[in-house]
Amino acid sequence: MSQIVAADSLVTLHYRIALPNGQPLLSTFEATPATLKLGAGEMLPAIERIIVGLPVGGHHVFELAAGDAFGPHRPELVERVRREHMPSQEIEAMSIMEFTAPDGSRYSGLVREIDEASALVDFNHPLAGKPIRLEVEIIGLA
Repeated sequence: MSQIVAADSLVTLHYRIALPNGQPLLSTFEATPATLKLGAGEMLPAIERIIVGLPVGGHHVFELAAGDAFGPHRPELVERVRREHMPSQEIEAMSIMEFTAPDGSRYSGLVREIDEASALVDFNHPLAGKPIRLEVEIIGLA
């Protein structure tokens, strides 16, 4: 009898996240499979919902709408940051910058454009607003 992924499973799997045209963005198929505890916040909730109920040994491909993957692109997460509030490193358009919040936590933003006074920084996930193709192979449960 086949084992089935449950909502609290410790699951070992290969996964590939790609754009709808097949361009791969992240994959474990060419490397060590991932072992993740469902319900522990290690995966996107939408991906967890998809793999619950899949059998061990199963290989599946899913298309996720933008809202079900990394969420919608939120305009309020794009903001202008004055140069004096930015790290002193060399800054280029279309580069990722890391910022430190007052509480010490760190977060990244994509510099969309920059001038002498400020930069337009997008703090959305790079895949926000984009549909994705998810391929999973369930290897085992612990």
